[in-house]
Amino acid sequence: EAASRILTFNEVTLFTTMVAAALWLAVVSWAAPVAAFLTPPGGLPASSRGLFVRTSTPPSSLVRGDQSCLSGAAVDDVVESPPESAPRDPIEVDVLVVGSGVSGSCLAHHLTHAESEDTPSVLLAESRDVVGGNVISRTNDEGFVWEEGPNSFQPTPTIMRTAYEAGIADDLVFADKTLPPWVFFEGRLRALPKNLPGDLLNFDLLSWPGKIRAGLGAIGLLVLAPPPSDSEESIEDFVTRHLGRETFERIIDPFVSGVYAGDPKKLSMRNALRKIFRLQTLSFNGALVPGAVVRFQEIAAEKKANPPKPEWPTYEAGELGSFRRGLQTLPNAIAANLQARGHRVETRWRLSSLEKLADGRWSATFDVSGSDSPEQQRVVARAVSCTAPAHAAASIIDPLSSDAANALRSVYYPPVASVTVAYPKTAFKDPSLPGFGNLNPRSQNVRTLGTIWSSSLFPGRCPPEYNLLLNYIGGSRDVGIADLSDEEILDEVDKGCRATLLKENAPPPKLLGLRLWPTAIPQYETRHKERVIDVLDAFEASNPGLFMGGNYRTGVAFGDCVQFGLDQATALAAYLEEKALADELASAISSKETTLGASAPALEVAPTAR
Repeated sequence: EAASRILTFNEVTLFTTMVAAALWLAVVSWAAPVAAFLTPPGGLPASSRGLFVRTSTPPSSLVRGDQSCLSGAAVDDVVESPPESAPRDPIEVDVLVVGSGVSGSCLAHHLTHAESEDTPSVLLAESRDVVGGNVISRTNDEGFVWEEGPNSFQPTPTIMRTAYEAGIADDLVFADKTLPPWVFFEGRLRALPKNLPGDLLNFDLLSWPGKIRAGLGAIGLLVLAPPPSDSEESIEDFVTRHLGRETFERIIDPFVSGVYAGDPKKLSMRNALRKIFRLQTLSFNGALVPGAVVRFQEIAAEKKANPPKPEWPTYEAGELGSFRRGLQTLPNAIAANLQARGHRVETRWRLSSLEKLADGRWSATFDVSGSDSPEQQRVVARAVSCTAPAHAAASIIDPLSSDAANALRSVYYPPVASVTVAYPKTAFKDPSLPGFGNLNPRSQNVRTLGTIWSSSLFPGRCPPEYNLLLNYIGGSRDVGIADLSDEEILDEVDKGCRATLLKENAPPPKLLGLRLWPTAIPQYETRHKERVIDVLDAFEASNPGLFMGGNYRTGVAFGDCVQFGLDQATALAAYLEEKALADELASAISSKETTLGASAPALEVAPTAR
């Protein structure tokens, strides 16, 4: 499944912005050395998640319904299974992976890459027409390349390792790390600090009282109220307590809208922004900046203890990454490699039921769609990893545990539309678009949550006379977006672009793609750990061999999902090894008992011989 970040802003960049006023105060007043620790390392990738899709290539062919990803896609090497016309016998494998998005594909890759006699056999199943889940990369014959799910990633060693092992390291592209994010406020775009401390002198998004309040709170020179003891802090509560109301409204609120398409009054700080939340626990005084110093020391120690291999691709802090023909390059390459190694990759397979067999294995039944009438296919596996979204997985595990199913149903996914448009460069107030995108606070009357400046990020995304923009609109505070027609959604996006980026006489947009995700991004609302994570932990403990995972559990960033794939593969390999040893022991005991049973009559004849 795809990672689910709306805009390319990671938590470190977010933290840097949050404490910008604190660093301003430190540099101006005391020249504090803490600024050296706060070079932002990139951004969190965007994505959306959903089952119902609306897709359009030219404006004249807007359609609704569950669409194939093939039309216009940058998927020359897409792995697609042929339709089946007759039922087959049950398939037996070691591991069944349900879902071929980032999480499932990377899990299957790391299970099978190191080929040996112990490598498990894997079947990767996808309900859609092509692999990739909601990672959807498209191109057309005019030279446009765009994304309709995730748009980029913050490079990590695990992503670089996976790309290298999948054979696509040469396809990696990285954005200029100096490009800043922007926020639209009071009629114009304002750059957020990217290079500290130099950028702080021109940082005008906060007033001086707001800067001082944020600075004192972030450094710890202001006595902070303790967190509530009887409830969990929301993002709004946490930020307001540490940095003040102005910082929340002008900086953090638009970030939350951009990253989660969520409501900061409801989102859990502990779960949604856990890296920042942890800083207060690392600090000697509960403030964020001292905690950040400790955290960066931890990161340096971690890198020294586990350095990346020299053959893996390298990157610089602050860069964003993708592939030349889009992010779908990764799941496509993994699927092709799986098949080349003799594993199975099946598309148009929708999981309909799952049950535990008497011998400890799992039986999964799929509805298989082909050119003929749908049929069913049974798969028997020693272990199953389900990476489907929470609302889809709930009905599958309901017969096994209503508590776990209800926990999954409790995860809220708001609707979000991704809309890719292009305008001539001559239509822009600043044709160079010196940044990687802009966020729009909810107070500024711009309905679009944010806009990725795609043609500024990566080379070859559009013809040279155009700028390409990927817009996200909707979210938990604008659920009415799902009720609009495609034309109405496009009109709202065009209004937002005109308010923030375009000249008054700009021509109508050139529409490349419009896709509505009615269930887009899982919301890590308060008590998410108790309501969802703890319940699933207990469910897995009582159902050995069944692994539940995805962006509703381990993080919504692209990098989170790649890391999940590696971690889940490690856990699955350990389970398979333990189960093999247990089965071998049980077989030996059974054989011994059989041998003893066969000799029993002789023993009865000569009891003294015992």
